[in-house]
Amino acid sequence: MAAIVIAQRKQTGRNAVVFFSSVVAFTLVAVCCNARAVADGLRVGFAEADITPPQGYPMAGYYHERLASGVKDPLKAKAMVLIDGKERAAIVVCDLIGISRDLSVVVRQRVTEKLGIAAEHIVLTGTHSHTAPDYSREFYEFAATLKPRSDGKPAYATKLVEGIVSAVVRASESAEAVTIQSGSATQSTPVSFNRRFVMRDGSVRTWMSLKSDGVVRAAGPIDPELPMAVMRSEATKKPRGVFSNFALHLDTVGGSEWSADYPRFIEQAVRQELGDDVVSIFGTGTCGDINHVDPERTERNKTDVIGQSLGQTLVQALPKLQDVSSTALRVRSGIVKVPMQAVSEPDVRRSEQLLKLIQEGGKVEFLDQVLAYKTIMLDHLQHRPSFASSPNLISWGLSKTWAGVGAELPVEVTAICVGEDLAIVCLPGEIFVDLGLAIKRGSPFRTTMVVELANCVETIYVPPRAAYAGGSYEVTNSALRPGSGEMLVEEALRLLRDASTVKK
Repeated sequence: MAAIVIAQRKQTGRNAVVFFSSVVAFTLVAVCCNARAVADGLRVGFAEADITPPQGYPMAGYYHERLASGVKDPLKAKAMVLIDGKERAAIVVCDLIGISRDLSVVVRQRVTEKLGIAAEHIVLTGTHSHTAPDYSREFYEFAATLKPRSDGKPAYATKLVEGIVSAVVRASESAEAVTIQSGSATQSTPVSFNRRFVMRDGSVRTWMSLKSDGVVRAAGPIDPELPMAVMRSEATKKPRGVFSNFALHLDTVGGSEWSADYPRFIEQAVRQELGDDVVSIFGTGTCGDINHVDPERTERNKTDVIGQSLGQTLVQALPKLQDVSSTALRVRSGIVKVPMQAVSEPDVRRSEQLLKLIQEGGKVEFLDQVLAYKTIMLDHLQHRPSFASSPNLISWGLSKTWAGVGAELPVEVTAICVGEDLAIVCLPGEIFVDLGLAIKRGSPFRTTMVVELANCVETIYVPPRAAYAGGSYEVTNSALRPGSGEMLVEEALRLLRDASTVKK
Protein backbone atom coordinates (compact mmCIF):
# COMPACT_ATOMS: atom_id res chain seq x y z
CA MET A 1 0.00 0.00 0.00
CA ALA A 2 2.81 2.43 0.89
CA ALA A 3 4.49 1.96 -2.52
CA ILE A 4 1.25 2.75 -4.30
CA VAL A 5 0.73 5.93 -2.28
CA ILE A 6 4.31 7.12 -2.94
CA ALA A 7 3.95 6.41 -6.64
CA GLN A 8 0.70 8.25 -6.98
CA ARG A 9 2.10 11.33 -5.22
CA LYS A 10 4.47 11.88 -8.21
CA GLN A 11 1.51 12.36 -10.49
CA THR A 12 -0.02 15.77 -10.95
CA GLY A 13 -3.31 17.20 -12.07
CA ARG A 14 -6.76 15.70 -12.26
CA ASN A 15 -5.56 12.16 -13.02
CA ALA A 16 -3.56 12.03 -9.79
CA VAL A 17 -6.59 13.00 -7.75
CA VAL A 18 -8.74 10.40 -9.46
CA PHE A 19 -6.05 7.73 -9.00
CA PHE A 20 -5.60 8.55 -5.28
CA SER A 21 -9.36 8.51 -4.67
CA SER A 22 -9.69 5.16 -6.40
CA VAL A 23 -6.89 3.63 -4.33
CA VAL A 24 -8.40 4.93 -1.09
CA ALA A 25 -11.86 3.70 -2.07
CA PHE A 26 -10.51 0.28 -3.02
CA THR A 27 -8.57 0.05 0.25
CA LEU A 28 -11.58 1.02 2.38
CA VAL A 29 -13.76 -1.51 0.57
CA ALA A 30 -11.16 -4.23 1.14
CA VAL A 31 -10.78 -3.40 4.81
CA CYS A 32 -14.53 -3.24 5.37
CA CYS A 33 -15.13 -6.50 3.53
CA ASN A 34 -12.42 -8.22 5.55
CA ALA A 35 -13.84 -6.88 8.82
CA ARG A 36 -17.31 -7.99 7.80
CA ALA A 37 -16.05 -11.47 6.96
CA VAL A 38 -14.46 -11.79 10.38
CA ALA A 39 -17.47 -10.34 12.19
CA ASP A 40 -20.07 -12.40 10.35
CA GLY A 41 -18.50 -15.83 10.95
CA LEU A 42 -19.57 -17.73 14.05
CA ARG A 43 -17.08 -17.67 16.89
CA VAL A 44 -17.50 -19.74 20.04
CA GLY A 45 -15.60 -19.65 23.32
CA PHE A 46 -15.58 -21.82 26.43
CA ALA A 47 -14.45 -21.32 30.02
CA GLU A 48 -15.16 -22.64 33.49
CA ALA A 49 -14.82 -21.37 37.05
CA ASP A 50 -14.80 -22.99 40.48
CA ILE A 51 -17.92 -22.17 42.54
CA THR A 52 -17.41 -24.68 45.36
CA PRO A 53 -18.73 -23.29 48.67
CA PRO A 54 -16.82 -23.52 51.97
CA GLN A 55 -17.12 -26.47 54.33
CA GLY A 56 -20.01 -26.05 56.73
CA TYR A 57 -22.22 -24.28 54.20
CA PRO A 58 -25.79 -25.65 53.91
CA MET A 59 -26.53 -28.17 51.16
CA ALA A 60 -29.63 -28.18 48.98
CA GLY A 61 -31.96 -30.90 47.83
CA TYR A 62 -34.13 -31.94 50.75
CA TYR A 63 -36.47 -30.56 53.39
CA HIS A 64 -33.96 -30.71 56.21
CA GLU A 65 -30.66 -29.00 56.88
CA ARG A 66 -27.38 -30.63 55.84
CA LEU A 67 -24.03 -28.92 56.30
CA ALA A 68 -21.19 -29.77 53.93
CA SER A 69 -18.40 -31.82 55.49
CA GLY A 70 -15.96 -31.77 52.56
CA VAL A 71 -15.45 -31.94 48.79
CA LYS A 72 -15.89 -35.10 46.73
CA ASP A 73 -15.32 -33.16 43.52
CA PRO A 74 -15.41 -29.41 42.78
CA LEU A 75 -18.51 -27.54 41.67
CA LYS A 76 -18.15 -25.46 38.53
CA ALA A 77 -19.80 -22.84 36.36
CA LYS A 78 -19.20 -23.72 32.70
CA ALA A 79 -19.84 -21.08 30.04
CA MET A 80 -20.26 -21.15 26.28
CA VAL A 81 -20.41 -17.84 24.40
CA LEU A 82 -21.49 -17.68 20.74
CA ILE A 83 -20.77 -14.61 18.60
CA ASP A 84 -21.94 -14.05 15.02
CA GLY A 85 -21.65 -10.38 14.11
CA LYS A 86 -24.15 -8.52 16.25
CA GLU A 87 -25.94 -11.72 17.26
CA ARG A 88 -24.52 -13.01 20.53
CA ALA A 89 -25.54 -15.47 23.21
CA ALA A 90 -24.17 -16.98 26.38
CA ILE A 91 -25.22 -20.11 28.24
CA VAL A 92 -23.77 -21.00 31.63
CA VAL A 93 -24.42 -24.37 33.25
CA CYS A 94 -23.76 -24.34 37.00
CA ASP A 95 -23.40 -27.21 39.43
CA LEU A 96 -26.33 -25.87 41.45
CA ILE A 97 -29.69 -27.34 42.32
CA GLY A 98 -31.33 -24.45 40.49
CA ILE A 99 -31.02 -20.82 39.46
CA SER A 100 -32.97 -18.39 41.61
CA ARG A 101 -34.46 -15.46 39.74
CA ASP A 102 -32.38 -13.07 41.83
CA LEU A 103 -29.15 -14.85 40.85
CA SER A 104 -30.13 -14.75 37.18
CA VAL A 105 -30.92 -11.02 37.31
CA VAL A 106 -27.70 -10.03 39.10
CA VAL A 107 -25.40 -12.13 36.90
CA ARG A 108 -27.04 -11.16 33.62
CA GLN A 109 -26.89 -7.47 34.50
CA ARG A 110 -23.14 -7.70 35.17
CA VAL A 111 -22.47 -9.72 32.01
CA THR A 112 -24.42 -7.21 29.94
CA GLU A 113 -22.42 -4.35 31.44
CA LYS A 114 -19.11 -6.08 30.70
CA LEU A 115 -19.81 -7.65 27.30
CA GLY A 116 -22.89 -5.95 25.89
CA ILE A 117 -24.76 -9.23 25.41
CA ALA A 118 -28.48 -8.63 25.73
CA ALA A 119 -29.82 -9.98 29.02
CA GLU A 120 -32.51 -12.01 27.24
CA HIS A 121 -29.74 -13.78 25.29
CA ILE A 122 -27.95 -14.90 28.47
CA VAL A 123 -29.07 -18.20 29.99
CA LEU A 124 -28.10 -19.51 33.42
CA THR A 125 -29.08 -23.08 34.21
CA GLY A 126 -28.50 -25.42 37.12
CA THR A 127 -27.70 -29.10 36.77
CA HIS A 128 -29.94 -29.85 39.77
CA SER A 129 -27.21 -31.57 41.75
CA HIS A 130 -28.48 -32.48 45.22
CA THR A 131 -24.94 -32.20 46.57
CA ALA A 132 -24.75 -28.50 45.76
CA PRO A 133 -25.30 -25.44 48.00
CA ASP A 134 -28.56 -24.13 49.37
CA TYR A 135 -27.61 -20.52 48.60
CA SER A 136 -31.14 -19.13 48.26
CA ARG A 137 -31.60 -17.38 51.61
CA GLU A 138 -28.14 -15.80 51.57
CA PHE A 139 -28.68 -14.64 48.00
CA TYR A 140 -32.10 -13.25 48.85
CA GLU A 141 -30.42 -11.05 51.46
CA PHE A 142 -27.45 -10.31 49.18
CA ALA A 143 -29.73 -9.18 46.32
CA ALA A 144 -31.10 -6.35 48.47
CA THR A 145 -27.71 -4.60 48.89
CA LEU A 146 -25.32 -6.56 46.63
CA LYS A 147 -22.92 -6.63 49.58
CA PRO A 148 -21.48 -9.66 51.42
CA ARG A 149 -23.05 -10.62 54.75
CA SER A 150 -21.52 -9.08 57.86
CA ASP A 151 -22.74 -11.49 60.54
CA GLY A 152 -19.64 -13.67 60.52
CA LYS A 153 -21.37 -16.64 58.85
CA PRO A 154 -19.82 -18.20 55.70
CA ALA A 155 -20.31 -15.85 52.75
CA TYR A 156 -20.82 -17.41 49.37
CA ALA A 157 -22.98 -15.10 47.24
CA THR A 158 -20.06 -12.91 46.12
CA LYS A 159 -17.94 -15.89 45.07
CA LEU A 160 -20.89 -17.37 43.21
CA VAL A 161 -21.59 -14.23 41.19
CA GLU A 162 -17.94 -13.49 40.46
CA GLY A 163 -17.30 -17.08 39.41
CA ILE A 164 -20.19 -17.21 36.95
CA VAL A 165 -19.45 -13.78 35.49
CA SER A 166 -15.74 -14.51 35.10
CA ALA A 167 -16.52 -17.75 33.25
CA VAL A 168 -18.67 -15.87 30.74
CA VAL A 169 -16.12 -13.09 30.26
CA ARG A 170 -13.24 -15.51 29.69
CA ALA A 171 -15.36 -17.60 27.32
CA SER A 172 -16.10 -14.46 25.31
CA GLU A 173 -12.42 -13.47 25.25
CA SER A 174 -11.43 -16.93 24.02
CA ALA A 175 -14.03 -17.08 21.25
CA GLU A 176 -12.69 -18.20 17.88
CA ALA A 177 -14.00 -19.47 14.57
CA VAL A 178 -15.23 -23.03 14.90
CA THR A 179 -16.66 -25.93 13.00
CA ILE A 180 -19.51 -27.82 14.63
CA GLN A 181 -20.64 -31.41 14.48
CA SER A 182 -23.91 -32.46 16.09
CA GLY A 183 -26.10 -35.48 16.47
CA SER A 184 -27.42 -37.85 19.10
CA ALA A 185 -27.04 -41.34 20.47
CA THR A 186 -29.45 -43.65 22.23
CA GLN A 187 -28.58 -44.64 25.78
CA SER A 188 -29.20 -48.38 25.51
CA THR A 189 -27.96 -49.33 28.99
CA PRO A 190 -30.84 -48.44 31.33
CA VAL A 191 -29.86 -45.61 33.66
CA SER A 192 -33.06 -43.52 33.68
CA PHE A 193 -36.56 -44.51 34.79
CA ASN A 194 -39.91 -42.79 35.14
CA ARG A 195 -40.46 -42.46 38.90
CA ARG A 196 -44.26 -42.01 38.83
CA PHE A 197 -46.59 -45.01 38.85
CA VAL A 198 -50.26 -45.51 38.08
CA MET A 199 -52.08 -47.28 40.92
CA ARG A 200 -55.13 -49.54 40.71
CA ASP A 201 -57.32 -46.85 42.26
CA GLY A 202 -56.41 -44.48 39.39
CA SER A 203 -54.12 -42.28 41.41
CA VAL A 204 -50.41 -41.78 40.76
CA ARG A 205 -47.66 -42.29 43.32
CA THR A 206 -43.98 -41.38 43.16
CA TRP A 207 -40.98 -43.55 44.12
CA MET A 208 -42.65 -46.94 43.96
CA SER A 209 -41.50 -50.39 42.86
CA LEU A 210 -43.26 -52.43 40.21
CA LYS A 211 -43.62 -55.09 42.91
CA SER A 212 -45.41 -52.71 45.30
CA ASP A 213 -49.04 -53.47 46.08
CA GLY A 214 -51.42 -51.68 43.76
CA VAL A 215 -48.88 -50.62 41.13
CA VAL A 216 -50.07 -51.06 37.54
CA ARG A 217 -47.34 -49.47 35.41
CA ALA A 218 -45.08 -46.45 35.01
CA ALA A 219 -47.09 -43.28 34.55
CA GLY A 220 -44.96 -41.90 31.73
CA PRO A 221 -42.04 -42.47 29.36
CA ILE A 222 -38.33 -41.74 29.57
CA ASP A 223 -36.19 -39.98 26.99
CA PRO A 224 -33.21 -42.22 26.09
CA GLU A 225 -31.74 -39.74 23.59
CA LEU A 226 -28.31 -38.24 24.33
CA PRO A 227 -27.92 -35.27 21.94
CA MET A 228 -24.56 -33.54 21.68
CA ALA A 229 -22.55 -30.94 19.79
CA VAL A 230 -18.77 -30.69 19.41
CA MET A 231 -17.10 -27.36 18.60
CA ARG A 232 -13.62 -27.52 17.02
CA SER A 233 -11.21 -24.69 16.35
CA GLU A 234 -11.29 -23.85 12.67
CA ALA A 235 -7.60 -22.91 12.81
CA THR A 236 -6.17 -25.87 14.74
CA LYS A 237 -8.95 -28.45 14.20
CA LYS A 238 -8.71 -29.25 17.92
CA PRO A 239 -11.92 -29.65 19.93
CA ARG A 240 -12.76 -26.71 22.20
CA GLY A 241 -15.93 -27.85 23.87
CA VAL A 242 -18.71 -30.44 23.98
CA PHE A 243 -22.31 -29.63 24.92
CA SER A 244 -24.42 -32.66 25.84
CA ASN A 245 -27.89 -33.19 27.23
CA PHE A 246 -29.77 -36.05 28.91
CA ALA A 247 -32.98 -36.38 30.92
CA LEU A 248 -32.03 -37.77 34.33
CA HIS A 249 -32.35 -36.28 37.82
CA LEU A 250 -29.04 -35.44 39.50
CA ASP A 251 -29.67 -37.08 42.85
CA THR A 252 -27.40 -40.11 42.72
CA VAL A 253 -24.56 -39.27 45.15
CA GLY A 254 -26.01 -38.53 48.58
CA GLY A 255 -23.92 -37.77 51.62
CA SER A 256 -22.59 -34.44 52.82
CA GLU A 257 -19.71 -33.75 50.41
CA TRP A 258 -19.92 -31.30 47.52
CA SER A 259 -20.25 -33.12 44.20
CA ALA A 260 -21.27 -32.40 40.61
CA ASP A 261 -22.91 -35.85 40.47
CA TYR A 262 -22.78 -38.04 37.36
CA PRO A 263 -21.85 -35.30 34.80
CA ARG A 264 -18.30 -35.30 36.22
CA PHE A 265 -17.85 -38.82 34.84
CA ILE A 266 -19.12 -37.63 31.45
CA GLU A 267 -16.49 -34.89 31.65
CA GLN A 268 -13.79 -37.47 32.39
CA ALA A 269 -14.82 -39.55 29.36
CA VAL A 270 -14.85 -36.49 27.09
CA ARG A 271 -11.43 -35.33 28.23
CA GLN A 272 -9.90 -38.78 27.98
CA GLU A 273 -11.09 -38.97 24.37
CA LEU A 274 -10.63 -35.38 23.18
CA GLY A 275 -8.05 -33.80 25.49
CA ASP A 276 -7.72 -32.32 28.95
CA ASP A 277 -8.39 -28.77 27.74
CA VAL A 278 -11.84 -29.56 26.36
CA VAL A 279 -14.73 -28.06 28.33
CA SER A 280 -17.55 -30.56 28.82
CA ILE A 281 -20.88 -28.81 29.42
CA PHE A 282 -23.84 -30.94 30.45
CA GLY A 283 -27.31 -29.41 30.29
CA THR A 284 -29.87 -31.37 32.29
CA GLY A 285 -32.77 -32.56 30.16
CA THR A 286 -36.45 -32.54 31.06
CA CYS A 287 -36.39 -34.96 33.99
CA GLY A 288 -38.99 -33.69 36.45
CA ASP A 289 -40.42 -37.23 36.61
CA ILE A 290 -37.23 -39.20 35.83
CA ASN A 291 -34.70 -40.65 38.25
CA HIS A 292 -32.05 -43.40 38.39
CA VAL A 293 -33.99 -45.96 40.46
CA ASP A 294 -34.87 -49.10 38.49
CA PRO A 295 -38.35 -50.13 39.73
CA GLU A 296 -37.58 -53.77 38.91
CA ARG A 297 -34.48 -53.98 41.12
CA THR A 298 -33.73 -53.36 44.77
CA GLU A 299 -30.14 -52.21 44.09
CA ARG A 300 -29.71 -48.69 42.74
CA ASN A 301 -27.23 -47.72 40.05
CA LYS A 302 -24.32 -45.78 41.50
CA THR A 303 -23.09 -42.42 40.29
CA ASP A 304 -19.96 -43.72 38.57
CA VAL A 305 -21.88 -46.47 36.77
CA ILE A 306 -24.41 -43.95 35.44
CA GLY A 307 -21.87 -41.31 34.43
CA GLN A 308 -19.42 -43.75 32.86
CA SER A 309 -22.19 -45.40 30.86
CA LEU A 310 -23.41 -42.06 29.53
CA GLY A 311 -19.82 -41.00 28.84
CA GLN A 312 -19.18 -44.17 26.88
CA THR A 313 -22.35 -43.65 24.84
CA LEU A 314 -21.26 -40.10 24.05
CA VAL A 315 -17.71 -41.04 23.05
CA GLN A 316 -18.87 -43.88 20.83
CA ALA A 317 -21.18 -41.46 18.98
CA LEU A 318 -18.49 -38.86 18.22
CA PRO A 319 -17.35 -40.37 14.88
CA LYS A 320 -20.97 -40.49 13.70
CA LEU A 321 -21.76 -36.82 14.26
CA GLN A 322 -22.68 -34.76 11.22
CA ASP A 323 -21.31 -31.36 10.23
CA VAL A 324 -23.51 -28.37 10.98
CA SER A 325 -23.67 -27.04 7.46
CA SER A 326 -24.47 -23.41 8.27
CA THR A 327 -23.19 -21.66 11.37
CA ALA A 328 -25.53 -18.68 11.24
CA LEU A 329 -26.51 -17.89 14.84
CA ARG A 330 -30.09 -17.04 15.69
CA VAL A 331 -31.20 -16.40 19.26
CA ARG A 332 -34.86 -16.10 20.15
CA SER A 333 -36.39 -15.40 23.57
CA GLY A 334 -39.94 -14.97 24.75
CA ILE A 335 -41.76 -14.33 28.01
CA VAL A 336 -44.59 -16.61 29.06
CA LYS A 337 -46.86 -15.46 31.89
CA VAL A 338 -47.63 -18.76 33.56
CA PRO A 339 -50.46 -18.73 36.12
CA MET A 340 -49.58 -19.68 39.68
CA GLN A 341 -51.82 -21.66 42.01
CA ALA A 342 -53.84 -19.35 44.24
CA VAL A 343 -53.37 -19.34 48.01
CA SER A 344 -55.66 -17.72 50.57
CA GLU A 345 -54.96 -16.28 54.00
CA PRO A 346 -56.42 -19.37 55.74
CA ASP A 347 -54.10 -21.55 53.61
CA VAL A 348 -51.14 -19.49 54.79
CA ARG A 349 -52.16 -19.64 58.45
CA ARG A 350 -52.42 -23.44 58.36
CA SER A 351 -49.05 -23.67 56.61
CA GLU A 352 -47.42 -21.41 59.18
CA GLN A 353 -48.61 -23.68 61.97
CA LEU A 354 -47.26 -26.80 60.26
CA LEU A 355 -43.85 -25.28 59.51
CA LYS A 356 -43.49 -23.94 63.04
CA LEU A 357 -44.34 -27.40 64.35
CA ILE A 358 -41.59 -28.87 62.17
CA GLN A 359 -39.08 -26.28 63.39
CA GLU A 360 -39.92 -27.30 66.95
CA GLY A 361 -39.20 -30.94 66.14
CA GLY A 362 -42.76 -32.08 65.51
CA LYS A 363 -43.72 -34.75 62.98
CA VAL A 364 -45.68 -33.86 59.85
CA GLU A 365 -46.56 -35.99 56.82
CA PHE A 366 -44.07 -35.36 54.00
CA LEU A 367 -46.55 -34.14 51.37
CA ASP A 368 -48.19 -31.89 53.98
CA GLN A 369 -44.77 -30.36 54.64
CA VAL A 370 -44.17 -29.89 50.89
CA LEU A 371 -47.56 -28.21 50.45
CA ALA A 372 -47.05 -25.95 53.47
CA TYR A 373 -43.64 -24.83 52.24
CA LYS A 374 -44.99 -24.15 48.74
CA THR A 375 -47.93 -22.20 50.14
CA ILE A 376 -45.65 -19.79 52.02
CA MET A 377 -43.55 -19.37 48.88
CA LEU A 378 -46.61 -18.64 46.73
CA ASP A 379 -47.86 -16.15 49.31
CA HIS A 380 -44.47 -14.37 49.13
CA LEU A 381 -44.61 -14.25 45.32
CA GLN A 382 -48.26 -13.26 44.93
CA HIS A 383 -49.11 -10.86 47.74
CA ARG A 384 -47.68 -7.54 48.85
CA PRO A 385 -47.80 -7.41 51.78
CA SER A 386 -47.79 -11.16 52.20
CA PHE A 387 -50.16 -12.93 54.59
CA ALA A 388 -47.30 -14.78 56.32
CA SER A 389 -46.00 -13.11 59.45
CA SER A 390 -42.37 -13.83 58.53
CA PRO A 391 -40.45 -15.20 55.53
CA ASN A 392 -38.10 -17.01 57.95
CA LEU A 393 -40.22 -20.15 57.71
CA ILE A 394 -38.65 -20.96 54.32
CA SER A 395 -35.23 -20.55 52.73
CA TRP A 396 -35.40 -21.27 48.99
CA GLY A 397 -38.22 -19.68 47.02
CA LEU A 398 -37.69 -16.16 48.38
CA SER A 399 -37.19 -13.53 45.68
CA LYS A 400 -36.44 -9.81 45.73
CA THR A 401 -37.16 -9.65 42.01
CA TRP A 402 -40.54 -11.37 42.08
CA ALA A 403 -41.85 -10.60 45.58
CA GLY A 404 -45.49 -9.58 45.19
CA VAL A 405 -45.39 -10.08 41.41
CA GLY A 406 -49.04 -11.16 41.34
CA ALA A 407 -50.95 -14.14 39.98
CA GLU A 408 -48.54 -14.92 37.13
CA LEU A 409 -44.82 -15.54 36.81
CA PRO A 410 -43.25 -13.89 33.71
CA VAL A 411 -40.83 -16.73 32.92
CA GLU A 412 -38.53 -16.91 29.90
CA VAL A 413 -38.09 -19.46 27.13
CA THR A 414 -34.92 -19.17 25.04
CA ALA A 415 -33.81 -20.90 21.84
CA ILE A 416 -30.16 -20.72 20.75
CA CYS A 417 -30.02 -21.99 17.16
CA VAL A 418 -27.16 -22.58 14.71
CA GLY A 419 -28.07 -22.92 11.04
CA GLU A 420 -30.78 -25.50 10.44
CA ASP A 421 -29.07 -28.30 12.31
CA LEU A 422 -28.67 -27.38 15.97
CA ALA A 423 -30.96 -25.87 18.60
CA ILE A 424 -30.66 -25.55 22.38
CA VAL A 425 -34.02 -24.79 24.02
CA CYS A 426 -33.91 -23.50 27.61
CA LEU A 427 -36.95 -23.73 29.89
CA PRO A 428 -37.64 -22.69 33.50
CA GLY A 429 -38.31 -25.13 36.31
CA GLU A 430 -38.24 -28.91 36.60
CA ILE A 431 -39.97 -30.03 33.41
CA PHE A 432 -41.71 -33.38 32.93
CA VAL A 433 -40.21 -35.52 30.18
CA ASP A 434 -43.42 -35.56 28.11
CA LEU A 435 -43.09 -31.81 27.56
CA GLY A 436 -39.47 -32.07 26.43
CA LEU A 437 -40.35 -34.88 24.03
CA ALA A 438 -43.14 -32.73 22.55
CA ILE A 439 -40.64 -29.97 21.79
CA LYS A 440 -38.22 -32.40 20.16
CA ARG A 441 -40.99 -33.90 18.03
CA GLY A 442 -42.05 -30.48 16.77
CA SER A 443 -38.60 -28.95 16.28
CA PRO A 444 -37.52 -28.21 12.68
CA PHE A 445 -33.85 -28.65 13.69
CA ARG A 446 -31.95 -31.88 13.18
CA THR A 447 -30.50 -31.89 16.70
CA THR A 448 -32.55 -30.31 19.47
CA MET A 449 -31.48 -30.21 23.10
CA VAL A 450 -34.02 -29.21 25.74
CA VAL A 451 -32.45 -27.90 28.95
CA GLU A 452 -34.46 -27.29 32.10
CA LEU A 453 -34.01 -25.04 35.16
CA ALA A 454 -33.06 -21.97 33.12
CA ASN A 455 -33.08 -18.48 34.67
CA CYS A 456 -35.50 -19.36 37.46
CA VAL A 457 -36.43 -22.19 39.80
CA GLU A 458 -39.51 -20.59 41.36
CA THR A 459 -41.94 -22.55 39.19
CA ILE A 460 -40.69 -25.70 40.95
CA TYR A 461 -42.10 -28.71 39.02
CA VAL A 462 -43.78 -28.23 35.64
CA PRO A 463 -46.01 -31.23 34.84
CA PRO A 464 -48.19 -31.62 31.73
CA ARG A 465 -51.88 -30.99 32.20
CA ALA A 466 -52.82 -34.68 32.47
CA ALA A 467 -50.37 -35.30 35.33
CA TYR A 468 -52.33 -33.02 37.67
CA ALA A 469 -55.19 -35.52 37.67
CA GLY A 470 -52.97 -38.19 39.20
CA GLY A 471 -51.44 -36.04 41.93
CA SER A 472 -48.48 -37.15 44.11
CA TYR A 473 -45.23 -35.39 44.95
CA GLU A 474 -44.39 -33.47 41.78
CA VAL A 475 -47.91 -32.13 41.39
CA THR A 476 -48.04 -31.18 45.08
CA ASN A 477 -44.72 -29.40 44.58
CA SER A 478 -45.68 -27.45 41.46
CA ALA A 479 -46.29 -23.72 41.83
CA LEU A 480 -48.20 -23.55 38.55
CA ARG A 481 -51.70 -24.25 37.36
CA PRO A 482 -52.51 -27.04 34.88
CA GLY A 483 -51.73 -26.07 31.30
CA SER A 484 -48.64 -24.02 32.15
CA GLY A 485 -46.31 -26.69 30.78
CA GLU A 486 -48.15 -26.71 27.46
CA MET A 487 -47.78 -22.92 27.30
CA LEU A 488 -44.01 -23.34 27.54
CA VAL A 489 -44.03 -25.98 24.79
CA GLU A 490 -46.04 -23.73 22.49
CA GLU A 491 -43.65 -20.83 23.03
CA ALA A 492 -40.59 -23.02 22.48
CA LEU A 493 -41.96 -24.29 19.18
CA ARG A 494 -42.88 -20.76 18.10
CA LEU A 495 -39.33 -19.60 18.77
CA LEU A 496 -37.83 -22.57 16.93
CA ARG A 497 -40.02 -21.98 13.87
CA ASP A 498 -39.12 -18.30 13.92
CA ALA A 499 -35.39 -19.11 14.14
CA SER A 500 -35.52 -21.57 11.26
CA THR A 501 -34.28 -20.06 8.00
CA VAL A 502 -36.22 -22.45 5.79
CA LYS A 503 -38.77 -20.47 3.83
CA LYS A 504 -42.32 -21.31 4.74
